[in-house]
Amino acid sequence: MTTECWKQQRALLRPPAVLEWGAPIKRKVFVVLLLIAAGVSYYMLVYRPRHRIVGEVAYVLPSSVAIVDTPAEIRLVVDTLKAGDRVEVLMRTRNWMHVRVPDGRTGWVEIRNMLDAETYERGRQLVKELSTLPPQAAGHLTALANLHLEPARESPLLGQLDDEQKVGIYARRLVPRPPLPDQPARNDSLRDAWYLVLASPRAGWLLGRLVDLDVPQNLSVYAQGTNLVAWLVLNEVSDEGRKVPQYLVADRLGAPDSDFNHIRAFTWWKKRHVYVTAYVEGNLNGYFPLRVMQVGGTPYFRLRLMDARGHKYQKVYGMFDTIVRSVGVVDGWESEAMPERAAVGRKRVPKERRRIGSRG
Repeated sequence: MTTECWKQQRALLRPPAVLEWGAPIKRKVFVVLLLIAAGVSYYMLVYRPRHRIVGEVAYVLPSSVAIVDTPAEIRLVVDTLKAGDRVEVLMRTRNWMHVRVPDGRTGWVEIRNMLDAETYERGRQLVKELSTLPPQAAGHLTALANLHLEPARESPLLGQLDDEQKVGIYARRLVPRPPLPDQPARNDSLRDAWYLVLASPRAGWLLGRLVDLDVPQNLSVYAQGTNLVAWLVLNEVSDEGRKVPQYLVADRLGAPDSDFNHIRAFTWWKKRHVYVTAYVEGNLNGYFPLRVMQVGGTPYFRLRLMDARGHKYQKVYGMFDTIVRSVGVVDGWESEAMPERAAVGRKRVPKERRRIGSRG
């Protein structure tokens, strides 16, 4: 057989051209299946474990929130929870959280509506701390306000307080106001005053401009023309069968950085049934909190002050009947010690009482 005949027979026996691509197609299908298997393995072994946080819990942030069956556009509400309700976290995505509610049902909720356990616990600790302290002042909100963990707009949210919500005020802090997105940062940027407030069962920081102070009615006439920022009850006296509080008040005159720079003590004049100014002091560089205590039945109060060099100290005063005077200084802001001169001051109380009692 000639060489040419042999080539013709081989050409007749060759499979159709489509079969010649059989091996490459199989390889492509194999690669696709391999990629799918790799994707499934990555989801099951890497992605899902990373997004499933065993034992993590979260708490509802707004007053109410809907739990839905899916984060898709079309979804059904499976449950509604209220602020503070606890859920178990099963999985997280970028914007959603898969949770198990207390009755065992599962659903999805937007992450922005949830509070992580650490922030929630810090908020509870703040409530616990403030519950043991007297407020410096009281007020109410003039608008819906966000409650933050720290005095900053970017700080984690602890909740929202409604318009007209009553709050107790415990601290004040001045914080530089962040520039608007289309404005460059300025060295002389404005500052916002933030208040640390308690509105049971929540506590946190909110913008002070959203709060109006509620000065006690019996002090309102004495607050006219001043910027009264704090008031604390020193003690109570009896007048015709009723208890009347005597006050320590703090004012902020001008626009200082300090919380207050002027104090007054008001005592009750039983003969005229009016308050009288028992003590006034200005030119102070004072910071909250002012503190009142009873020692042997005598009211004392402490001011946190700072001198021109930035040194922190406390000035302690006593009120003996209707006489208020300084009894000494204590170094630092955290000490609860009484000045040594306080003991001397208490020994002099009887003489002062006799002198006060002799007045008409």
